[in-house]
Amino acid sequence: MHALIAVGSGRYADPWHPFAENAAAVAALLEADGWSVTIDDDLDSAMTRLDGVDMLVVSAGNPWGQGERGFGAPAASTEGLDAALARGIGVLGLHAASASLRDYPAWGAALGAVWIPDASMHPPFEDAARVHVLPHELTAGLDDFTLADERYSWQQRIGAVTVLVDHEHDGTRHPLVWIREHGPARIAYDALGHNPRSYEAEEHRELVRRLARWVAREV
Repeated sequence: MHALIAVGSGRYADPWHPFAENAAAVAALLEADGWSVTIDDDLDSAMTRLDGVDMLVVSAGNPWGQGERGFGAPAASTEGLDAALARGIGVLGLHAASASLRDYPAWGAALGAVWIPDASMHPPFEDAARVHVLPHELTAGLDDFTLADERYSWQQRIGAVTVLVDHEHDGTRHPLVWIREHGPARIAYDALGHNPRSYEAEEHRELVRRLARWVAREV
């Protein structure tokens, strides 16, 4: 199985997230689980090279966050993602991926959520953020756990999803990890993973392994 991790750089970078370090942490755990992994720090270019890729992983930020609206993505890039989704590629979006790829019309609908500026938010970073694991075959044997991370809240949901992990904030439960089918493609979103410390939690590492296998139709 081959995974391509598209990493936020240039307009997909931001001051808050070490996307390259996060990608390296995820690549290491995937490789230990039998994947071959390519890391590409040119996100738009990566979208033109998805042939033969079993899973696209997006570790990138908001391209409009630094006031660079209107630049768009190359047609070859948006068409590359569209074609990959149409053939049933597996997709794993990490953390800020819900704020990323804003110039890709298919992205939000595929992922199942979009980060809305001035509406979506998260409580302050916590050294021991507690999250709740919901019953599902992909979470079998996993209990509620804590990890060093942020808890994303109030994201705009798009379409139906199967929530695997959530948390409570201000009396409302907010989904953090989910899976869904989008046409022939299997999609997973993991809102955890602010920085590499998040992946020090074995429960989170195991969850990422299982999500990857699921989107690649290995389970």
